[in-house]
Amino acid sequence: MKKNYNIIHNEPKRAYQEVGITLRNWITDGKYNIGEKLPPERNIAEQLAVSRAVVREAIIMLELENLVEVRKGSGVYIINTPNQTQYVETGMIDDSGPFEMLQARQLLESNIAEFAAMQVTPGDIARMREALDLELKELASGQSEYKGDEQFHLCIAEATQNTVLVDMLKHSWVRRESSPMWQKLHSRILDQDYRQEWIEDHKRILSAMMRKDPVAAKSGMWQHLENVKQQLLKLSDIDDPDFDGYLFNSNPVVLLNQER
Repeated sequence: MKKNYNIIHNEPKRAYQEVGITLRNWITDGKYNIGEKLPPERNIAEQLAVSRAVVREAIIMLELENLVEVRKGSGVYIINTPNQTQYVETGMIDDSGPFEMLQARQLLESNIAEFAAMQVTPGDIARMREALDLELKELASGQSEYKGDEQFHLCIAEATQNTVLVDMLKHSWVRRESSPMWQKLHSRILDQDYRQEWIEDHKRILSAMMRKDPVAAKSGMWQHLENVKQQLLKLSDIDDPDFDGYLFNSNPVVLLNQER
């Protein structure tokens, strides 16, 4: 059954939409025909003066429009030409890009972690440990569930004792889980080994919480979500599975002050 995605009928408001329209116009104008391959992501990024993360999101947009097919390690191939009448009727998918979402999480959750470290109780620490144990069990059993991961982040928000912050975190997770852009990105990722690295990040954040160290908690959460972004960029790479991510600079790491 074909999924119904939210659409918009006005001008693009996200960077990836601008790039996606440019790529769609290339196909419409016959610059690239059905069966041909788009240029590598890095070439498109350089030509349009955007990051590869934005190009990645634009290609996901075209995938959801059924214009291109991504063949891992080979490239992006044109499979349909845009139907202008259909485009006017259906509009454009209105969804935040997955890396834009990660940037927002990075800004929100690093500050939540900082505040939580100042408010955390022994009960909060116990719940964080339970969430971490669940993550380890899910990974050991080969489950693709991320319940422990979500629970760990939620426990940190709850440790702020601020229900508004908890609601903001929950909303960000719901938005991610309902995002066709996020789902399409994850459909390309088969290797689950990266989750062990994320668990190690969580252990470092838990340690900072136990020490009631807000600076280390903030830095640890920021770096954790930076690691998540880099891993997703690497694991979902289209052109070169061994690409190390050095060109991705859409969400720069801010050097957090380690001294008060």
